[in-house]
Amino acid sequence: MPDPIRHIRPAAAETAERLLQRLEWTVIKRLDGLLQGDWRTLLRGAGIDLADLREYQPHDDVRHIDWNVTARLATPHVRVYTEDRDMTAWFLLDLSPSVDFGPPGQAKRDLATGFVGVLARLLQRHGNRVGALLHDGHAGMGRVLPAGGGRRHVLQLLHLLTHAPTARPAAPPGITELQRLLQQAQGLLRRRSAVFVLSDFLSTPGWDKPLARLAQRHDVVAVRLLDPLELELPDMGLLLLRDPETGEQLQVDTHARGFRHRFARLAAQREAELRQSLARAGVDTLELSTDEDLLGAMLRFMELRGRRPKAAYPAHQAAAASGQGG
Repeated sequence: MPDPIRHIRPAAAETAERLLQRLEWTVIKRLDGLLQGDWRTLLRGAGIDLADLREYQPHDDVRHIDWNVTARLATPHVRVYTEDRDMTAWFLLDLSPSVDFGPPGQAKRDLATGFVGVLARLLQRHGNRVGALLHDGHAGMGRVLPAGGGRRHVLQLLHLLTHAPTARPAAPPGITELQRLLQQAQGLLRRRSAVFVLSDFLSTPGWDKPLARLAQRHDVVAVRLLDPLELELPDMGLLLLRDPETGEQLQVDTHARGFRHRFARLAAQREAELRQSLARAGVDTLELSTDEDLLGAMLRFMELRGRRPKAAYPAHQAAAASGQGG
């Protein structure tokens, strides 16, 4: 495991401080009233104290069914457990070159930085700890910010995001291998946590299985970063396009309607495959677009978390309770 990052330079701290102040004024302050009494929807606790039994409802986790009660009453019932009020949240951050794509000041990396800053600050204010694993998507281990609390810890996290290199001349060419980030997280996260995977998921295949394994133990949310130009090209005449992952360049004529249609068709196919992979992994998914307001994105996130029933207790405990654990 790489050495944890513990210090930030004073000049860099000022930059992170200004960013956090802006987020506090433009987003967090406006969210405070909406979060009163409902902040726990951001995290799903890992309590193990049995609180109640109730009838099974659509979208309940079948692993929480109490089979003895179900057999006795001839109606499916689920166990409801008291949740811990505090958890550790981890941000798994894909910082591969493709996340630098987007409008100036509103690239996918900027979107991720704002989302992480707001969420980390909200969670930290309610006594939760936050940590991060930052990875460039290629060979080698990612940088680790150990879980901690306090406003200064959030500033450290923002510093790492804003000062991570955008140019990687020493990195070998090739498409991102997102599975490396997820595999490192499996070895790093020992205690059940809330895990936010921020990536554009432009990666070699194979990341869905380690993501699913991570979701078996942790409460995982996939935060997918995207830019509208990745889905549909406008008519802009001749363009020189460069693949940020491989450096390959290609001149295209976006004025040609056939080319734009083929591009949109391939993008739609990639979108369908991506959504299928996320569905197979069994995780909540939030899509953040570079043309979206951050406040609106946070409201959608809260709606997403409130829509599904909260996990009662870790999956491995559920399996053991139902006689399926090893």
